Amino acid sequence: MPNYDYECETCGKRFEFFQSMKDEKLTTCPATICDKQGKVRRLLGKGGGIIFKGGGFYQTDYRSESYQSGAKKESESAKPTSAPASEGKSSPPSASASSE
Repeated sequence: MPNYDYECETCGKRFEFFQSMKDEKLTTCPATICDKQGKVRRLLGKGGGIIFKGGGFYQTDYRSESYQSGAKKESESAKPTSAPASEGKSSPPSASASSE
């Protein structure tokens, strides 16, 4: 449930009010804020920053340093060693027999 920003048009005080999205917006200033209970208007809020927490959401983006170094070592050891393919090996004799 979000906090909404309101401003009392009578006393000029600004306040936040915690309410459900389904609730109707306030029309009068609460008695705890203003004795006159003047008319209020809801202000446009900046909104809060989105924080993604928990497992399963881009979990590879925020891995620990030890995990990243272990993964790097594992990927390096999985690479095959490259040896020159044509050195020291003779090709089989050609099977083309010509009859004269």
